[in-house]
Amino acid sequence: MNREEALHILRHSEEIVPAAEVDASIARMAQAIRAEISDAFPLVLSVMGGAAVFTGMLLPRLDFPLQFDYIHLTRYRNATQGSPDMQWRVAPAESVKDRVVLVLDDILDEGETMAAIRDRLLAMGAKRVLCGVLCEKTLEESKPLYPDFCGFKVPNRYVFGCGMDAKGYWRNLPSIRALTEGA
Repeated sequence: MNREEALHILRHSEEIVPAAEVDASIARMAQAIRAEISDAFPLVLSVMGGAAVFTGMLLPRLDFPLQFDYIHLTRYRNATQGSPDMQWRVAPAESVKDRVVLVLDDILDEGETMAAIRDRLLAMGAKRVLCGVLCEKTLEESKPLYPDFCGFKVPNRYVFGCGMDAKGYWRNLPSIRALTEGA
């Protein structure tokens, strides 16, 4: 990994969601989340590391009492294709029992990772598990779950920015970009 590789990736990408649209979608999501669970004193779990930026943008807009923690389940390991095995780096705490839990992640692709998180939380006794993602990838195949709250849909391309990475780079971008040929 080096600077030149990161710049090559940026040069071989195109902006598909400008920063202003990202911000507006997060504001809309916050309103929808507030309407759905503001009275539930929810536990909000951020999926590290991709959801860190998105969570940081969303949490200040959730102006109701909540508890916050994080989990880390990964499939990608800095690659652009998921691997079939999942690795829990930080598992959910026991505090999920009898709680409404909102899981925040950067993107819902095939839904396998979020389904594994949901299943684990329900097995641990969560009363209700909701899913909030910055974006959902549009796929022709059915998914094991769909987000309860979604900022926007993106095409079936490799996207990055706002916490999502491209080969380990560019999580820090305020907009969403998609790789093009030659990346």
